Amino acid sequence: MNPKRLPSLSWLVLTALGLLPLSNLKAQQGAKSSIYHMGWIDFNKNGKMDVFEDPAQAVDKRVEDLLSQMNLSEKSCQMATLYGYRRILKDSQPTPEWHNEIWKDGIANIDENLNNVPNHTGKHTSFGYPHSVHATSMNNVQRWFVEDTRLGIPVDFTNEGIHGLCSDGATPFPAPISIGSTWDKPLVHMAGDVVGREAKALGYTNVYAPILDPSRDPRWGRVVETYGESPFLIASLGTEMVKGIQQNGVASTLKHFAVYSVPKGGRDGEVRTDPHVAPKEMHEIFLYPFRKVIENAHPLGVMSSYNDWDGEPITGSHYFLTTLLRQQFGFKGYVVSDSKAVEFLYEKHHVAHDFEDATREAVEAGLNVWTNFNQPKYYINNVRNLVKAGKLDIATVNDRVRDVLRVKFELGLFDQPYVADPAAADQIVQNKQADSIALALNQESIVLLKNKANLLPLKTGQYKKILVTGALATDGSYATSRYGPNNNKVTTVLEGIQQFIQNQHVGTEVSYTLGAKVLSHDWPKSELIASQPDADEKAAIEKAVQAAKKSDVIIAVLGENNKTVGEGYSRSSLGLPGKQLDLLRALKGTGKPIVLVLITGQPLTINWPNENIPAIMTAGFPGPQGGTAIAEALFGAYNPGGRLSMTWPKSVGQIQFNFPFKNGSQLDQNGPHKKEGYGHSRVNGPLYPFGYGLSYTSFKYNDLQISPEDKHTQGNIHVTCKVTNSGSVAGDEVVQLYLKDLYSSVTTYNSVLRGFQRVHLKSGETKTVSFELVPDDLSLINRDMHRVVEPGDFEIRIGSSSEDIRLKQTITVNE
Repeated sequence: MNPKRLPSLSWLVLTALGLLPLSNLKAQQGAKSSIYHMGWIDFNKNGKMDVFEDPAQAVDKRVEDLLSQMNLSEKSCQMATLYGYRRILKDSQPTPEWHNEIWKDGIANIDENLNNVPNHTGKHTSFGYPHSVHATSMNNVQRWFVEDTRLGIPVDFTNEGIHGLCSDGATPFPAPISIGSTWDKPLVHMAGDVVGREAKALGYTNVYAPILDPSRDPRWGRVVETYGESPFLIASLGTEMVKGIQQNGVASTLKHFAVYSVPKGGRDGEVRTDPHVAPKEMHEIFLYPFRKVIENAHPLGVMSSYNDWDGEPITGSHYFLTTLLRQQFGFKGYVVSDSKAVEFLYEKHHVAHDFEDATREAVEAGLNVWTNFNQPKYYINNVRNLVKAGKLDIATVNDRVRDVLRVKFELGLFDQPYVADPAAADQIVQNKQADSIALALNQESIVLLKNKANLLPLKTGQYKKILVTGALATDGSYATSRYGPNNNKVTTVLEGIQQFIQNQHVGTEVSYTLGAKVLSHDWPKSELIASQPDADEKAAIEKAVQAAKKSDVIIAVLGENNKTVGEGYSRSSLGLPGKQLDLLRALKGTGKPIVLVLITGQPLTINWPNENIPAIMTAGFPGPQGGTAIAEALFGAYNPGGRLSMTWPKSVGQIQFNFPFKNGSQLDQNGPHKKEGYGHSRVNGPLYPFGYGLSYTSFKYNDLQISPEDKHTQGNIHVTCKVTNSGSVAGDEVVQLYLKDLYSSVTTYNSVLRGFQRVHLKSGETKTVSFELVPDDLSLINRDMHRVVEPGDFEIRIGSSSEDIRLKQTITVNE
C-alpha cells in the first residue's frame, strides 16, 4: 500500500488489514467510517476535504490550514508528551474515560507505549508481543486520536533506539560504545535501517537515537551509550544511523543537545550540571556532531538536555534552541525536552520562580514539546494559563506547534496514520537479515589490545583443557539496557565458547568456575580503599586457581556490568571493579597462559594486566550475540579489527586525557624514565591511544597521493593511498586520515580525525582507499568566533591509529 494514500476501505477490509480488531467492528461502524475516503481522511469530520487533509497540497500549506482551525486547548496539547502504558498512561487500549482526560484535545507524542520496558518490573503487557498484536494495539490507540478527537490529529509515537529499538523482541545490537568501535559507516547505516524498519512495522514513528554526545571523561556512567570521544567519528556514524532510520519514514531524534556529556567530575545521577567547557571547545567538540548530522542527514527531532553551559540552562536558552540549532545549523524538526529538563529550570538551576515560569522560559527559548514522567496536564495547563494571562504570546505558541505539525505531515501521518499491515511485523522484526547485522556489529566491535607471542587465536586442537572464569562469562545482564530491546535470549561468553568447541569436534574439555564477582563485598568503598578479599571471595579465587592448575589455558572474562557503568553509575576509579584483579594475579601465579576478555562500557586502567597478561581483547558491552562473536574471535574464526573510539588512560589522574587535544597539552613530561612512560612526577602517555587496535594479520601502507597539493580555501582535496594485507590471514584494517594545521591564528588541536574507512583484505591483497576533504574539514573557529579556513600549511597523516601514522604529506592552502 502506498503510505501516501489511504484508499476508500470498508470496515470489513480495515479489519482484515488489522486496522481494527474484529471485536470492535460493530462499535466502530456508522459515522466514524465516513471519515475515510478515496485518497484522503476527513480528520476534522466536517464532510469536506480541507487543505490540510489534501495529500496533493504542500506541507506548509497543510500546516497553516490545520493551525488556523486549532483552539488554544488543541495547540497546547501538541506541546507535551504522554508517557506510555504503565508509565503514565494507565490503559493499554482506549477507554471511554479518555474523553475526560486532557488528551481529548490531542497530544504531541506518546513515548514508549506498549514496548515492555526492560529492567522495569510491573511494566510488561500482553500487548507488547507478538509483534503483530503490538502493531494492531498501536493502531487502536492511534485510531482513537484520529476518530475521537475534534481535529483528529495523529500521534507521533516515540521510542528509544540507541542500540536497537526499545521494544519486546526487537533486534538487539551491542551498546553504542561498541558500535563506535566498529568504525564501519555502511554497517551502522544498515543498523539504522533495521531500527527504523522495525519501528515502522510496530507503529513507532519517531526514534530517540543516536546519542551524539562526545565522551570526554571516561568516569561518566553514560560513556557506554556514546560512540566515543572524537566529534568527527561520532558525526560520521551518527549521520549514517540517522539516514538509516529516516529512510523508513520514521523520525530520528538526536540526543542530548548540548554539552551534556561532561558534568563536573564525571558525576551522573541528579548532577548533570556545570560542564567546564570553553566556547571554542564547545563548538569544535560538543556541538560539531550535531551541526554535521543536521547538515548532512536532516533529522526531524532533537532532544534538549537538562544541564547548563556557562550558567545558561540549555532547555531555557534561546541561544541554544533557536540561534544555534535553527538559525545556524538549519534544524527543521521539533525539539523535545529530556525528562524533567523544564522542571530543572526552577528545581536545580533556579533561573525560574516555579514550574509555570519555567514553562514560559522553555517555550520562548524554542522548546516544542515537554517531557517528564508526570501527567502532561500540568505542563499543558501552564501553557494555557500563561497565554490567557498575557505572559506568553500566542504567536510563540503557534510557532512551536507549527514545527510539531510539520514533522507529523512529513512523516505521512495525515495520509496513513496506521500501520498498514500489522501481520507483517512478525516477519519484519528481528528477521534473519537483522540478526546477521547484529552479529556483524558484535564481531566488528571487538578490539584486540595485546597479543604477545601470538597466543591468539587459540588453536582448538592444541589445548585439551580450557578453564573459563569470571562472573561475566555467565552473566549476560550487560546485553540488555533501559534504552534497547528486551526479552531476547543472551548467548553468554561461556556458552559461546562451549558451542564453538562442540562444533569443532576436537574433544576439548571446557570447564568453568566463578573466580570473582564483578562487585566485591565492600563495593564501592573498594574504589577508594584497597581491601583483602573476604572469606567467600578468597575461597572463590582459590577454587579458580586449583582449576587453573589442571587446565592448559585460562580465559578470564572480567570487567563491568550494568551495576558499575550506565546512567547513574559513574566511577571514581577506572580499575577492574571488585576483586577481579586479585583473581587475575592469582591465576598468573599458576604459570598457565591467560587470555583476558574484557566486558566494559568505558575505558579501564588495566596497567597490571597490560604488563603481565599475554593476550587481551575487549568486546565493549556486547549484545545478546556477543558470546558467539567473542568465541569466534578467540579461536580465529573471526579476525578482530575493531578500533578504540576512546583513549584509555593509565590513571584517572590523567583525566582529561583524550583525542583530539590541544598542541602541547598531552605531551610527555621530561624525566629520567621518560621512555618507560614516567616523568619526574607524572605518568606519561595513554595506555592505548585513540584509534588503536591489533589484528591477527599485518598491513602495509604506501603510495600516498594528494590532489591538488596547493589549493584555494574553497576547494576540495582528493587523497588516496594503497593498503596491503602483508600477513597470512584475511582481516580488516581501519584506515584513518588525520589533519594537522601547522600554523594558525588560534591554538588548534594537535591533529583531528577527518576520514576513515574499514576495509577487508585477503592475505596479499591490496586496495586503494580514497578520501575527499571538503573546506569545512580544514576550518577553525577564529578569534571572532567565526568558522573560517585560513591559508597556510596543513599536514595530512594516514595511519592505523592516532599515534601509528604510516604516511604523511604537507599541502598548502592559498587565499
